[in-house]
Amino acid sequence: MDKIQELETKPIGHLLWQYALPAVITQVVASIYNIVDRVFLGQYVGALAIAGLAITLPIMNIIHALGSLVGVGASSRMSIVLGRKDIRWAEKILGNSMLLTFFFGFLFVTGGYLFMDRILEMFGASPDTIAYARQYMQIVLPGMFLTTLTFNLTGLIRASGYPTKSMWIMAGGAILNIFLDALFISVLGWGIAGAAWATTLSMATTAVVAVAHFLNRNSFIRFHRHIWAPKLYIFRNILLIGLSPFLMNFAASFVVALLNKQLIRYGGDLAVGAYGIVNTYLSFLVMFILGLCQGMQPIAGYNYGAGHNHRLRHVYTLTMRVSLVVGLLGTLLALLMPRIILRAFTDSDALLDHGVPAMRYLNVMMVLIAFTITNSQFFQSIDKPWIAITTSLSRQVLFLIPLMFVIPALMVNAGGDGLTGVWVTCMVCDVLGAVLAAALLWSQLKVFRPGYVAPVRRPRKEAGPKDGEV
Repeated sequence: MDKIQELETKPIGHLLWQYALPAVITQVVASIYNIVDRVFLGQYVGALAIAGLAITLPIMNIIHALGSLVGVGASSRMSIVLGRKDIRWAEKILGNSMLLTFFFGFLFVTGGYLFMDRILEMFGASPDTIAYARQYMQIVLPGMFLTTLTFNLTGLIRASGYPTKSMWIMAGGAILNIFLDALFISVLGWGIAGAAWATTLSMATTAVVAVAHFLNRNSFIRFHRHIWAPKLYIFRNILLIGLSPFLMNFAASFVVALLNKQLIRYGGDLAVGAYGIVNTYLSFLVMFILGLCQGMQPIAGYNYGAGHNHRLRHVYTLTMRVSLVVGLLGTLLALLMPRIILRAFTDSDALLDHGVPAMRYLNVMMVLIAFTITNSQFFQSIDKPWIAITTSLSRQVLFLIPLMFVIPALMVNAGGDGLTGVWVTCMVCDVLGAVLAAALLWSQLKVFRPGYVAPVRRPRKEAGPKDGEV
């Protein structure tokens, strides 16, 4: 318990650095999986292969959404109950999160194989790109269960006081992925199939190492026989908190599908490929901010559960400041050197011509995106799921989906460019989403006030010494 109890004793700045740095590296490393695939495919296969891989991005996001549905919900709950010094309850969260991971992983892999072509066409695959997308998904789909398992377990490893170990598990997988991409694509010439095998094998390795942590007798949260008993209230608590990142990622997948269809309509396959590259850069920045917020999560959750509201306020404000700086730097790089960034992925002049304006439009409001993400992550860390869900979905569902049909059509009717209208729509929705996030934050300032007590989501019959062992 010494490792976890430091969350209420060490200075907040030191703790945020201690937890956020490994989490940031973990998130950046996780984004490397897609970035490396795109770099190797762009350099050794071609623009259509990148476009085919871009088609699979929303599907991969849905798989990541399943991982976050369980992983984020379980790690957030674990942090809160550890703040109450309840080890037995935390171990039950570990076991029940594994059961949920197995269940959702089976459903998604089975459904993916049964309806693969229909899904790829729904997400914007054209006759020229569907072969690449299908070849990639047929290989990588079984390994996606291992991806969700890894995301779940590394989150729990971090929440139970081992942020650096969580980082090294993910970093090792990314390094292996780079090596295997180089071997399979550039040396053996396997093309997009090589990218799929590299991702699958590297994620399988990380999953094995993550499981081994909870088999280790030195881990104070580990596998025991009693943790595998299904508990409906634990399922509910995990899923309720995890619903926010799940819906955000799930909605993002359909938003990407909508964007791909609009891009094909106004710009063709090259516009889809350009968006895939720009979205990779944007995702890299978002992953950085999410990593920072994941470092905040165990600190905020633990102190929320322990009733240390002054420390809760401190970690929120410090995290927000750093997030805004990251967003500002990301915007400056996108505005000042878009071609340099894009050339890391492709040497196609046609793809560059589509990518430069997309890079500027999609990243100009990165500061506001950082503000919205940080608020959403904070509220899911302190068990405010509906506030987190509203904050995270406002930009993508409430604003982006309807405006994606309206703004490009208005620009075309006015004699303008429909493709530019797609980029402008994203920028407008970033502003509207941040405004709503600020209003929701204002409505929840009570959580920072002295004397505010966090509610306990647990059946009364479960309370007491039986499940309160330390």
